[in-house]
Amino acid sequence: QVQLMESGGGSVQAGGSLRLSCAASGYTYSRYCMGWFRQAPGKQRERVATIDSGSRTRYADSVKGRFTISRDNAKNTLDLQMNSLKFEDTAVYYCARARASAYCADWTDFGYWGQGTQVTVSS
Repeated sequence: QVQLMESGGGSVQAGGSLRLSCAASGYTYSRYCMGWFRQAPGKQRERVATIDSGSRTRYADSVKGRFTISRDNAKNTLDLQMNSLKFEDTAVYYCARARASAYCADWTDFGYWGQGTQVTVSS
């Protein structure tokens, strides 16, 4: 079955960097749109960045220029490099796979999720 496991979360001061990784298994990784989402306390989950099967990327406006999503189809991994972190980036970050699509659209249904990893940015 599809399994997604995040790692790399932690605590950092504002202005610092963290790199999140997601290890995927149980399916043909290269065929699907992948994404990073986050959820802060009391807020709805939001899409942070997505990358499709052709490695085309999209970002939320709030992270453009600071975060970089990448994938390694040989290793079945998904990364999120986060630089210039801000207090408002504090959240649980989730790796997700599109249910059926190779492409990432605004309406893409992400049907598979990791357990999440906490990122805490202190101001």
